[in-house]
Amino acid sequence: MTSADMDVEKYLRRIGFGGAAGGPSLELLRSVHTCHLLSVPFEDLTVHSGGRVHTNIPFLYDKIVNQRRGGFCFENNSLFSWLLTKLGFQVTILSGQVRNPITECYGPPFDHLILVVNLEGRRWLCDVGFGVPGYSVPLSLDTDGLQEQGHRVYRIRKIMGMHFLEWQKEENRGEDGDWTGIYKFTLEPRCLEDFTEMCQYHQTSPSSIFFCKSLCTVLKPDGRLTYIGRRLITITFPSKETGGLLETTTRDLDDEEIPVILAEKFGIVLSSPLVPKDETITPPAVMY
Repeated sequence: MTSADMDVEKYLRRIGFGGAAGGPSLELLRSVHTCHLLSVPFEDLTVHSGGRVHTNIPFLYDKIVNQRRGGFCFENNSLFSWLLTKLGFQVTILSGQVRNPITECYGPPFDHLILVVNLEGRRWLCDVGFGVPGYSVPLSLDTDGLQEQGHRVYRIRKIMGMHFLEWQKEENRGEDGDWTGIYKFTLEPRCLEDFTEMCQYHQTSPSSIFFCKSLCTVLKPDGRLTYIGRRLITITFPSKETGGLLETTTRDLDDEEIPVILAEKFGIVLSSPLVPKDETITPPAVMY
């Protein structure tokens, strides 16, 4: 398809946005950001069903809007940047480096694609292509204070021109609690072509989760649903009833169940057979 075939209203229906778009506003930005996360899965199923991920915008529109699929950061955030621009927002693409929970080091430049929106003199960090522990509404880049979202707290620290996004669990809340890094980034503007090499890396490297594990996850109003390998994981966020604790249940899946689960739980129907995969990730040789 071509850019002429791409329709903003159809995209908004795809993400379940039922309001009037109007002009760019913080309310609209927050709404479409959350709607996107609740409707478009973070997934790498193309890699495990004989396909290849591309960052061509018309291709992504056809995949995510017409075929009702999802994608990882290079896909979801690239297409989301197109939507925001069409809605009148000023959008800048940034390069992020994701913290590896195994090595506790950060990935290379262009490891992650994120967005910044400039709106009425303020800057908002947007990311609909991360998964766990991503944030549901944009975060302010103009404060280093705590930013609470539900049961999680985030902060963005700046050190020598590098910004560090970190999060804190419910039981550790407070400036002196334990903080865990999510990713780091600079504010240098980038373009989609800058991410081509790392997009290929994440589809072929045994050090990438996307190569080692077939996965699909989507945010729910009260939790998160995740398929990985041959498991279905349901997470229920803390509430008064659960005493402030996450509830997690795991269900093992037979191979023939997986396409049914993907269709019923995530709305995804693949055009080619999926090869389930859940291998151990090899730590990268180069640390950052």
